[in-house]
Amino acid sequence: MGIALRQNVISVCSIPPKDDDSNSGNVYFKEQAINDDDICSAIEGLQDQYNFSGQVYLVLNEQQAQVVQVDKPSLAEEEIKGALKWQVKDLVTIAPDNMVLDYYDAPMMMSGKEKINVVCAPLTELKKLVHTINEQELEVTRIITQEFAFANLVPVKNEATLIVCQQPDQEIVIIIVKQGQLYFHRRLRGFAQLASKTEEELSLGVIDSLSLEIQRSTDYFERQLKQAPIKEIQVLLPIELEGFFARKLSENTNVPVTLLPLPSPYHEQREFAVALGASLLDASELASGEIKASSEVQHAG
Repeated sequence: MGIALRQNVISVCSIPPKDDDSNSGNVYFKEQAINDDDICSAIEGLQDQYNFSGQVYLVLNEQQAQVVQVDKPSLAEEEIKGALKWQVKDLVTIAPDNMVLDYYDAPMMMSGKEKINVVCAPLTELKKLVHTINEQELEVTRIITQEFAFANLVPVKNEATLIVCQQPDQEIVIIIVKQGQLYFHRRLRGFAQLASKTEEELSLGVIDSLSLEIQRSTDYFERQLKQAPIKEIQVLLPIELEGFFARKLSENTNVPVTLLPLPSPYHEQREFAVALGASLLDASELASGEIKASSEVQHAG
């Protein structure tokens, strides 16, 4: 079960395990409004209606999880997390004594320096969320960011794919995925109201602005990370004009632009993409034989 936290809404995707005959066919895609910033009450409201059970993969939104890239400390692995709190304290808005963090290795830079991406979140808020969920006959087993949930929807292949993705009413995220791994991500600003734009508004500046961000991202990927050029761009945008957006974007780029297909039979649930990506984590790991634990923010309790 994936629970994705957005600014004012919780979205849920609940898919029973394939070997659970008792729940066969009971797939849920649901939303619950968050009133007065009370996420816990929204979670309780969902549970009162649907009585979910099982493991939960919790996806933090861009306001709750801050990601920064720093040089990897020259320390033993068991000492790195403690040191990182003080290394990133001036780069994030979370106080070190209220910070829970995890990190994952960044691709090697052209300079040869070892970099890591550090994911930080407020410990007090996470403990409260985890406690609330675990009291509802559910169990939080993973806490991740939306970038990894999106990346989990991309089929594993040797060539890199750039994805332009978004949750409803949230900012756009650019990710680059190669061989099932997240190589690059960039959180943009100024695109949260994309769904309200007309074809004319998209054509008169929005797509041009996004094309520039895509060019910056591909330049970094190819030059700084010494990777082969991007040959495919896909979009995953929960907007009515998604097809038009992709066609206009293709006019500004030198590579094909297509819609990212979601796994069947959930291909129409594009507004639930992050919750879907989180709920499918186990299936993808078992299929590929790879464990993506290094990409997670560990249990906050």
